[in-house]
Amino acid sequence: MKRAIITVVGHDSVGIIAKVCTYLADNNINILDISQTIVGGYFNMMMIADLSDKKKHFIEISEELEKLGEDIGVAIKIQREEIFDKMHRI
Repeated sequence: MKRAIITVVGHDSVGIIAKVCTYLADNNINILDISQTIVGGYFNMMMIADLSDKKKHFIEISEELEKLGEDIGVAIKIQREEIFDKMHRI
């Protein structure tokens, strides 16, 4: 299984989760786990996603998610799980 960590951060607004999840579903990316919170009007979401059956190359997905984030006023980043784990190892 090829997994990735997706983070979404920015000012809270209606439809953030729906738009991100719609993009993922349209590209055959399965959400394995999701956590989101709103603190003081700031939205923060972290997802673990399965990219095994993705329709596009990772870099294309990354660029499109970044563009989607710009369109809806948040920052969206995606990292391969193995890179994320190595960067956050204690």
